[in-house]
Amino acid sequence: MLFHCFAVIWDALSLQVLLVFLATFLLIADYMRRRHPKGFPPGPVPLPFFGNLLHVDFRNPRPSVQKLTEKYGNIFSIQLGNMQTVMVNGLQLVKEVLVHQGENFLDRPKFPILFDRFQTFGLIHSSGHSWKQQRRFALSTLRNFGLGKKSLEERIQEESRFLTDAIEDEKGQSFDPHLLLNNAVSNVICSITFGKRFDYHDSQFQNLLHLLDELGQILAGIWGILYNVFPALMKHVPGPLQTGFKNWEQLKSFVSKIIEKHKEDGNPLETRDFIDAYLNEMAKEDASSSFHMENLLQSTLDLFFAGTETTSSTLRWALLYMAIYPEIQGRVQAEIDSVIGQSRQPGIADRDSMPYTNAVIHEVQRISNIVPFNVPRLATVDTKLAGFHVPKGTTLITNLTSVLFDKDEWETPNKFNPDHFLENGQFRKREAFIPFSAGKRACLGEQLARMELFLLFTALIQKFTFQAPKDVKLCLDFTIGHAVSPKPYHICAFSR
Repeated sequence: MLFHCFAVIWDALSLQVLLVFLATFLLIADYMRRRHPKGFPPGPVPLPFFGNLLHVDFRNPRPSVQKLTEKYGNIFSIQLGNMQTVMVNGLQLVKEVLVHQGENFLDRPKFPILFDRFQTFGLIHSSGHSWKQQRRFALSTLRNFGLGKKSLEERIQEESRFLTDAIEDEKGQSFDPHLLLNNAVSNVICSITFGKRFDYHDSQFQNLLHLLDELGQILAGIWGILYNVFPALMKHVPGPLQTGFKNWEQLKSFVSKIIEKHKEDGNPLETRDFIDAYLNEMAKEDASSSFHMENLLQSTLDLFFAGTETTSSTLRWALLYMAIYPEIQGRVQAEIDSVIGQSRQPGIADRDSMPYTNAVIHEVQRISNIVPFNVPRLATVDTKLAGFHVPKGTTLITNLTSVLFDKDEWETPNKFNPDHFLENGQFRKREAFIPFSAGKRACLGEQLARMELFLLFTALIQKFTFQAPKDVKLCLDFTIGHAVSPKPYHICAFSR
C-alpha cells in the first residue's frame, strides 16, 4: 500500500518535472531563435511565441508604429511570427532600402498565409530570376498596348463613358460609389488581361469583386496575422480564414477557365491581351523555364488584384474629399471647363495643361496613403543600414506613411492641401511623393494607374458635382484590406 502511494507521488512528480522541463526547453528554444544578432536594430522585447503582436494595433497600425519610431528611432526591429523584421522610416532611409541599396532587398519574404496560397509564382510574391523575367515581360506587354485594336487611353476613355452613364442613372439620388468604381477600374485591367470587359449588372462578376474584397479584409486582418504566427494551427481553425481560402479557390477557378478558353480559341498571329501574349511566349522554342502555367495563372491574378483595389480605393477617396471640400471641387471644375469644356472627353494630353487637377489627384494619393507599409522586402545579403547590421533573411518593411506624412517634407502633412504640389501656379513634383514605392521593385502598374486616375477622375468631375446626402456628415474613417479604403459611404452626384 505504502509502495503504491510512493509510486503515485513519483508518477505525479515525474509528470510535473517533465512538463516543467518541456516548457523550459520550449522557452529557451524560442529565445534562442528570436535572439538578435550583434549590431541588430533595437526594438521592444518580444513575448515568447507571440513576438511583438501586442505592441501593434493591427486594426489601425499607424499610431502604434509612430510610437515605436519615437521611442527607438527611424530604424527598429519587431518580431512578427517567426520573422525578424526591421521597420525603416523617413525619406532618406526608405530610399536607401528601395533605391541606393535596392539590389540587397529585392526579394519577398515568405509569410505563411501568402506562401501557402500563392507560393512564389507571379509578379508580387516571386523573387530572384523568375521575378525579373516575369516583371520584364509584364512591363513590356503593358508598355506595348498596343495589343489588339485599342490603346490603353482609349480603353480607359471607353470605360469612363460606361461609368458616367451608370452614375447618371442614379439621377442625383444617394448611392454607394464603391461597386461602380470597382467595376470600372477592374474592367480596365480585365480588358488588358482577359481581352474583355464585364457589364455592371453581370452577377457573376459582381460576386467575384465581392470575393476579392472579402479576401483582402481577411488576409490583412487579425486572422491573417495569427496565421503567420501559428500557421500549423490556424490552417485548421474554422471561421473567416476558411472563407478566405474558398474565395481564393473561386478566383483561381475563374481565371483558370479564361486561360483554358484562350488556349482553345487563340490565334498566334492575333494577340488580344496579356494571356495571349503569355501563351505565345510559352510556345517559343527558346522560352525561359519560368514561363509556365502556374506563373501565367498567378501573374494574371496579380494584375487583376493590384489593378482593381488600389486605383478603385484612390478614386473612392477622391470623391469623398471632393464632397467634403466643395471649394476644391469647384476649382477643379473651373479648370476642366477652361481646358477641356463639356463637349469632349478628357485625354491624357490635357494633364500638362491642368496643374490644379493634377495637384488634387496627387494630394488624394498622398493623404489617402492606401499602402501605408509598402509590400515587405527580404534582405538577400548581410547589409549595413544606418550603422546597424541587417543579416541575410531579415524582413524589411519600408514605412511609406513616415514619408508621405513627414512634417519636414510637407508644409501641412495632416491636412488635405493640393498646394503641396503647386508652385507659382504650376505643378510641382515632390521627392517624398512615393505612393507607388520606388526603385526596381516599384509598382509595375504605376503608369497605368496614373493614367486611370487622371482620366476617370477628370471625367467624373467634368460631368458631376458630388455632395453629401441631405443631413449627412461625411467622415474620413477607413478600413484595411488589400488597400486602405474609406469605410462605406453614400454620396449624391448632380449632373452639371
